[in-house]
Amino acid sequence: MGEDVEERVRELERERVLKRREKRIKDSELLETVEEVFDRRTVMAIYDLMNRGTIGRMHGAVAAGKEARIYWAETPEGEDVAVKIFLVSTAEFRRGRMKYIEGDPRFKRIRRDMRSLVQLWCTKEYRNLKLAYRAGVRVPRPIDFEENVLVMEFIGVPGERGVPAPLIKDYPPEDPSHAFSVVAKYIEVLYREAELVHADLSEYNILHRDGEYVVIDWGSAVHKDHPNAEEFLLRDIRTIFAYFKRLGVETPDPMEFFRRLAER
Repeated sequence: MGEDVEERVRELERERVLKRREKRIKDSELLETVEEVFDRRTVMAIYDLMNRGTIGRMHGAVAAGKEARIYWAETPEGEDVAVKIFLVSTAEFRRGRMKYIEGDPRFKRIRRDMRSLVQLWCTKEYRNLKLAYRAGVRVPRPIDFEENVLVMEFIGVPGERGVPAPLIKDYPPEDPSHAFSVVAKYIEVLYREAELVHADLSEYNILHRDGEYVVIDWGSAVHKDHPNAEEFLLRDIRTIFAYFKRLGVETPDPMEFFRRLAER
């Protein structure tokens, strides 16, 4: 009887050691996937998203910027998703982003430490995506977020998994006039229906997938009651109109478009 108990204890201990080893392997794989630039809390945020079934598997980075990196991932069911991880160690964030946070009536209590600001930015992008998506603007469908990790629809090249669609600046539309009318309508619907201004709209923030135009990078978007909303709106209009004018589109006067939109 005593030998049976001892053998069972040894079996349980072996199982515990194997499970610990498997967990260490999985931990090291995940850390390797998200690279050394992400701290433990970022990794734990990904674990939380995995535990609640938002993420099933992480792949490599498909886009990188000063403030964030985009990863190709899959849900447990195998659906492609994009995982945007905001960096918590970059000074660029504090310098360039406070003007899009301060004054937004939706965010009145702002903690100034870097991690809190980055988390707020992640929350802000998720909420902006939801508002734009509900209003009918073509954006990546928002799925979930945790801390500084945002999960959304993966906008990829048709027929190629893990390959993001190109920016409109790199893949100009075959019918620039039609594309202009679509993007101009986005600006209008966004302002009137979602009560938002993108505030960073340009050919660098629009993906082009076979005639479909998808607006990305929504962290900067502000509510129309933001003190600088109209300034940001006019800047978006001028930037987009100038881009399409370079493609040969006879665009309306940007100021007239702005006045018509802002006066209503």
